[in-house]
Amino acid sequence: MSRELPLPRLEHAGIDAWLVRLFNEIDEANMPWLTALMRRCETTFGAALVDMVPSYTTLLVHYDPLALSSHEARRYLETALSGLAPDEEGGRAAVKELPVWYDDSVGPELERLERVSGLDRAGVIEAHCAHEYRVFALGFAPGFAFMGSVDERLAVPRLETPRQRVPAGSVAVTGRQTAAYPRLSPGGWNLIGRTSAILFDRQREGFSLLRVGDRVRFVSIDRVEFERLGGDLSPVEERS
Repeated sequence: MSRELPLPRLEHAGIDAWLVRLFNEIDEANMPWLTALMRRCETTFGAALVDMVPSYTTLLVHYDPLALSSHEARRYLETALSGLAPDEEGGRAAVKELPVWYDDSVGPELERLERVSGLDRAGVIEAHCAHEYRVFALGFAPGFAFMGSVDERLAVPRLETPRQRVPAGSVAVTGRQTAAYPRLSPGGWNLIGRTSAILFDRQREGFSLLRVGDRVRFVSIDRVEFERLGGDLSPVEERS
């Protein structure tokens, strides 16, 4: 790792973690580099690796402080970063499709996206479904995947007043990000539809349907198909 380059940069994050900052800006092209570093860390740290938390531009690496000193962990990271190349295998991974019913009853902000984008309803749905998204990070709630980048015409800010109850499966956008809520929870994103997919399941290996680096595409389905797949037809509650 060259000290002459502004990035990557290693930042101390406590007695058992280092933060690797690879980029300054969010970009889909970051993901192959982040997943490549994760693979390298698994090999380099071995049993001393406790956990990794990837994000849009960084990777937080937790290690066993009883197995490694902070200095040793930093040296391992420098080894992992040496000659790092993007993860081409991840780029060729199969696309995961999420079936979505786009309807006002489950996507009350569809109309807002129409106004902002200047598109009609079909155009909004097409724009959301046309892109192949990458999972940048998992957070907020177990199985909640932050994906991007949404068509700039659909980029709208968060709601001024978040909802107290966002149903599981709700598909939403905010800014250039999109996501699907894995469970009933509060939320301030713009709801545009609902997926029948089970996003978090404790009986599933790894629990979460989506993983960092995954390629995801939303597929529009009608109400009949949504119901056949076991989707929840309950309308979104009005904000209080």
